[in-house]
Amino acid sequence: MENFYLIIVVVLFALAISDLIVGVSNDAVNFLNSAFGSKVAPRWIILAIAGLGVLIGATFSSGMMEVARKGIFHPEHFYFAEIMIIFVAVMLTDIILLDFYNTVGLPTSTTVSIVFELLGAAVAVAVVKIMNAPDQSMADLGTYINSAKALAIITGILMSVVIAFFSGAIVQYITRLVFTHNYQKSFKYLGAIFGGLSITAITYFILIKGAKGSSFITADTLYWIKTNTLAILVACFIGWTIILQTLVIVARLNILKVIVLVGTFALAMAFAGNDLVNFIGVPLAGFKSFQAFIANPGTDPYGMTMGILGEKVQTETYLLLIAGIIMIVTLFLSRKARKVTETEIGLSSQKEGDEKFGSSFFARLVVRRSIYANNNLKRILPSVIQKNLEYRLTKPEQSAIAIDAKDAPAFDMLRASVNLTVASILIAIGTSLKLPLSTTYVTFMVAMGTSLSDRAWGRDSAVYRITGVITVIGGWFFTAFIAFTAAFVFAILIDWLGGIAILGLLVIALFFVVRSHIFFNKKNNRTEFEGEDDSIIIEGTTSDQLTHAVSKITLKIPSLFGKIINALAFEERNKLKECYKKAKKLGKEAKAMKDQIPAIVKKLNEDSVSTGPFYVQLIDYLREIAHAINFIAEPAFEYVDNNHKALIKEQINELNSIQTKLEDFFRTINRLLKENDYDENQIEKVFAKQKDLLTAIRKSRKEQIKRIKADKVGTRNTVLYLGILNETKNLTLYAGNLLKASRDFSGSGGEDLDLEDNQLFEN
Repeated sequence: MENFYLIIVVVLFALAISDLIVGVSNDAVNFLNSAFGSKVAPRWIILAIAGLGVLIGATFSSGMMEVARKGIFHPEHFYFAEIMIIFVAVMLTDIILLDFYNTVGLPTSTTVSIVFELLGAAVAVAVVKIMNAPDQSMADLGTYINSAKALAIITGILMSVVIAFFSGAIVQYITRLVFTHNYQKSFKYLGAIFGGLSITAITYFILIKGAKGSSFITADTLYWIKTNTLAILVACFIGWTIILQTLVIVARLNILKVIVLVGTFALAMAFAGNDLVNFIGVPLAGFKSFQAFIANPGTDPYGMTMGILGEKVQTETYLLLIAGIIMIVTLFLSRKARKVTETEIGLSSQKEGDEKFGSSFFARLVVRRSIYANNNLKRILPSVIQKNLEYRLTKPEQSAIAIDAKDAPAFDMLRASVNLTVASILIAIGTSLKLPLSTTYVTFMVAMGTSLSDRAWGRDSAVYRITGVITVIGGWFFTAFIAFTAAFVFAILIDWLGGIAILGLLVIALFFVVRSHIFFNKKNNRTEFEGEDDSIIIEGTTSDQLTHAVSKITLKIPSLFGKIINALAFEERNKLKECYKKAKKLGKEAKAMKDQIPAIVKKLNEDSVSTGPFYVQLIDYLREIAHAINFIAEPAFEYVDNNHKALIKEQINELNSIQTKLEDFFRTINRLLKENDYDENQIEKVFAKQKDLLTAIRKSRKEQIKRIKADKVGTRNTVLYLGILNETKNLTLYAGNLLKASRDFSGSGGEDLDLEDNQLFEN
C-alpha cells in the first residue's frame, strides 16, 4: 500500500513540474507586459531581471503554502487516502485547464483555478463521505469545507479587481497631473523624488511585508525589521532619492527606466511569492501527508486523519529554489509565454487602430453615460480649471516620426512605472495577509485603470476596450466554473475507480497537453511559413516600400482563385472551406493596412501631399479586391456544403480558361508593383490582358444565359455561376485601377489626376 501512495507522490511532483511550466507560460504576462509594452529595454534584459525576481520571490512563498494545506478545507476531517484523492484531482485539472488557455493565447488566473479546484475536489470527497455516513446529511458539508476561509479568499480575489482598477486609475491620474505627457523636463528635478517614493514603496511591501513568508529569514530578523520599519523606510527614501538624483546629474540616467526595471523585478518577485503555491503547494502538501503516513507503519490510509496539515510547516528552501529555477527556464524558452501577452497590451495601448474586440450594448451604455456625466461636470468646473486639466492630461500632437509601428511603444514609461509599482504593492499586501490575490486580476485591472486615466480609451476606441475588459473578466468566471466542475468530477472518478482512474486521467492529461503542443507549433509554423498575420505592419514610408507591401497581398489572389475553382469543380468541401478561411484572412490583412492609413500619411514627406491621396485610393482598391475574392469563396463553399448539383463540364472549362487569363493578368501586375515599373508600354500590355479577360467573362455570361434558356442548369447553379463571373469582373477591374493608383502614387503618372476620374469602369 505504501508503494501505491509513493507512486502517487511521484506523480504529484511530476505534475508539479508540468504545472510550473504551463502556469508560468500563462502568468508571465502579468509581470512582463508593462516592460514589453513600454519598450524599456531589450527583451533579454527584461527577462533576466524578471528571472532574478522570480528566484528571490520563490524563497518568500513558504507562508503561502498553508493555503493548499488548510485554506479551503479542514484537513483533520479527511483521511490520508481522501486527501491524496483531492490533491491528484486538483493537479490533473490544473494542467489541462492552464494548458488549454495557453494554447489559445488567453491569460487566466492560476490563483482562481487552484482555489476552485481545491474547493471542487474537497466538496466531491466530502459529499461521498456524507453519503456513506448514515448519521450525516448535506447540512454537515460545512464541517469539511473551510467555508469562512474559502469565502475570504474568494472575496479577496473579487475585491482585488475593484481595488486594483481604482488604485491604478487614481495613482495614474495624480501622476499624470503632476508630470504631464511632457515629463522629461520636470523629471530632471522631481524624477528622483518620484523614483525614491516608488522604490521605497516596493521595498516596504516586498521586502518588509514579504519577509514574513520567507523560508530563511529568522524570527529575530523579522522582529528587528518590525521595530525599525520607519527608520528603514526613511533611509530607503533618502538613499534612493540621492542615488537617483546623482546618477541623473552625472550619467544623465533615465529614472523611469530604472523604475520600470525595478518594478518588473518587484512584480516578478511578488508573483513568485504569491503564486508559487498555485503550482507546487498541492504536491508539497501531498508529500507532507505521505511523510506523516509512512511515519506510522501499518496505518490504514482510510483510518488516519490529516490534522498534521493544519499545523504550521516551513517549506525547505531548496525545494523553493528548484521551483524558481524551473520557472526561469520556462520564462526564457516557452513560446506560449510569448503568445499570452497581446490582450493586455492591446487594451491599454495609447495608440488607436484595429481592435481585437467588437462593440457590445453594455460598453456603449457605459460610454454614453460617461460622456453625459463628463459634460455635466464641465458645466460645474470653472473654465480656468478645465483648461489647466486639459493641458496637463492631454497628450500633445506629435510630428511625423519615422518609427516603424512595430518599434513604437504601446504606452510611455511613466504609465508603465505606475502599473508595476501599484500592482507590486497590492500583490505584496495580499501575500502578507496570506490572501492568494490573483496576480492576473491585479495586474490586468491596474493596467486597465491606468489606461482609463491616461485617456487611452478615447471616443474612437472606448467601446471596444470596455468590451474587451468585460470579455476577459467573463473568461475568469468561466475559469472558476470549469475548475470547480472538472476537479469535482475527477475526484469522484478517482474515489470510485482508484488507480485505474488515476492512470486513465493521466493518459487524458498527457494526450491533451501533447495535442495542444503539436497544434500550437503547427499553427505558429504555418503562420511563419505563409506570413499570415492579421496585424500587418508596413515597414517604411517610401512609395516603393508601400506598394511592395500591397503586392504581398495581391500576390495571393490568383493562387487562391485557382484553388477555389479547382475545389469547386471536384466538389472538395474541405479545400473550399480552407479557401474561404484564407479569403477572410486576406480581408483582415487588407483592413489592417487600411487602418494604418492615418499613421502612414502622417509619416509621408511634405512633398508627397499631391500623391498621398492616391495611396489612400490604392488601399481602397486593395480592400475591394479582398472583398471580391471573399464573395467568390463564400458562395462556392456554401454551394458544395449544401450538396447542390455539381457544375457541368462546360462551366468548368470556362472557369479554367478565365483562371488562366486571370493568373497571367495578376502575375504581370505584381511584377510591375514589385519592380516599380510603370512604363507606358507595360501599362498598355496589362490593360490589353485585362480587356481579354473581361471579354472572356462576358462570353461565359452569354453562354450561361443560353444554358438557362436550354434548361441545362438550375437556379442555384445560375446564381453561383453568375455571381462568380461578376465578382471576377470586379476583381479584374479593381486590380487594373489599383495598378493605376500605384503608378500615380509613385509619381510616375506625369501629372496629378482627378481622383473622381480614376474610378472603377469596364474597358
